[in-house]
Amino acid sequence: MATREQIDDLKTKMAEERAALIEGARALTPEDALRVPVDAEGEEQWTALEQLAHLWEMERTYDTWVKAALAENGADLAQIPWQRVPIPVEDANGRTIDELLRGLELERSYTLGLIDGMSLDAFDRTAKSPLFGELTVLQYLRSFYRHDRQHTAQIQGRQSDYQPAFKGKEPNQRKIRLEQAAQRRAEQAEAPASDA
Repeated sequence: MATREQIDDLKTKMAEERAALIEGARALTPEDALRVPVDAEGEEQWTALEQLAHLWEMERTYDTWVKAALAENGADLAQIPWQRVPIPVEDANGRTIDELLRGLELERSYTLGLIDGMSLDAFDRTAKSPLFGELTVLQYLRSFYRHDRQHTAQIQGRQSDYQPAFKGKEPNQRKIRLEQAAQRRAEQAEAPASDA
């Protein structure tokens, strides 16, 4: 069973890594926030604004995964869609760092409330993700600070010392998101024509 010390350590690391992320993001000029790294692929090709929106979406998605494990030990996450937030990745470049940081702040408050409401044995419950395999709730929650650390490094233009342990090859989320956004725009453009 998870210990109180492990949970305190989790929350400390979450606070430390989020503080580093905020500091790094606030240090960017508006031009830097929109800079696209050269010779990058996937998430590393995102602007700092897109990285912040991605972190917001993933925090909400991880929260949903944790809630699924709490509702059903061994939950299969394959049918749980990525969660949407008010400023999705594809809209992030039209927004400000402050707007995205505010969204992250509100989402983190929810996450901390979720953690504080859990019994110690709840952290040992599991869920199975197609991307990461079967992990405990505590392992999913540790992803929060590791993910922050990864994207803080990317925002600062350096290689992260943390890389997620995907079951297979990491999906090119940037490409997937661009394709999804293009499909939604095409569907929206067709909608009025089909109503006539």
